[in-house]
Amino acid sequence: MAAGSARDPLVARRAARIKEEDVSYRTKMLEIASGLSDVIAMGRGDPDFHTPAHIVEAAKRALDANEHHYTHPAGLAPLREAIADSLGREYGLSYDQDEVVVTAGVQESIMLCMLALIEAGDEVLITSPRFTTYDQAVEAFGGVPVPVPTHERDDFALMPAEIEARITPRSKVLVLVSPNNPTGAVTPPSVIREIAALAIRHDLIVISDEIYAALIYEGAEHLSIARVDGMRERTIVLNGFSKVYAMTGWRVGYLAAPKAFVRSIVDPRHMLSINTSTPSQFAALAALTGPQDAVTEMRNAYAQRRALLMRSMDALGLTYGFPGGAFYLYTNTSGTGMKAPEFCETLLREGRVLLFPGSLFGDDSDLYTRVSYLQPLHRIEEAMARFADVVERHRARA
Repeated sequence: MAAGSARDPLVARRAARIKEEDVSYRTKMLEIASGLSDVIAMGRGDPDFHTPAHIVEAAKRALDANEHHYTHPAGLAPLREAIADSLGREYGLSYDQDEVVVTAGVQESIMLCMLALIEAGDEVLITSPRFTTYDQAVEAFGGVPVPVPTHERDDFALMPAEIEARITPRSKVLVLVSPNNPTGAVTPPSVIREIAALAIRHDLIVISDEIYAALIYEGAEHLSIARVDGMRERTIVLNGFSKVYAMTGWRVGYLAAPKAFVRSIVDPRHMLSINTSTPSQFAALAALTGPQDAVTEMRNAYAQRRALLMRSMDALGLTYGFPGGAFYLYTNTSGTGMKAPEFCETLLREGRVLLFPGSLFGDDSDLYTRVSYLQPLHRIEEAMARFADVVERHRARA
């Protein structure tokens, strides 16, 4: 039966914003992997650590205390207060609890921002390569995503000249993602200040996605653009618990913005999902107010893994942008003689290592592959041995 036929009325009447696509590359790769043994997955963005025990226990206590009813749409007041305190303590940002909205992960924060800001034809400048949820959210509300390319020569930091070259009279929002997924790039403080000046000059609203801000390594420094003079009033800061606390499935994120804007989005936030899961909010509160030892241990483990990957790529002569944060290495694999999607499929079939090409992150260069270091050190060592074997074998053929 053909899609959209009279016997398929739901598809026939589906809104144009819902795209019909063939089986995606990601799905294809997962299907190949399912038929292989001992595949080492190094393409995901889900930490391999367990959520720290005291956070899990807090959720259990909340359930035992019957804390499973609706909360305020903006979130539990103690959690919003703890988030505001954390933003001040960790990043030098000054927010009150009524300037914070707790969401079902940063994904919902993104959707809420676009719902509140974007009208038909508005252009949204987005750091690229990028997390393509932004494109989908912008398009859902009639906006136009405008990728702003970053380059290996700049360690994939966002450069003001690249932004300015793409500004038009329709430009309304700039999405700044630092540290970045998929590149691991941290845009330096000096450049953040230049971007701030540009945003003020062109009257841009900035959505500053800082979900990886707690995962910064030696040689990099994070500065929230909301901290720069004149930027607090035109910036929405996004952050959450998924990455730093290994809480991806708990679905707790948040946004922070000036009070008048936050008040205006509480009802739309209620419309989306009423409130973030109540037990998950109690878990998030324990994450912020409890011991941080596990966070330090995870960050130290990531740093070791990162160093191993960098040494391995250096030994193979493969280049990458300096990964100042997050848990990704964005590697130029064109030296294998293959485009990145072909290389990833070859690596999976011949080396049983699962990676994803930059094309899944809006990068049409076909040069780069995202390598995540979310496996124990010994598994990364094994993965890189397999990786090197495949690379050298195909170099020899070329």
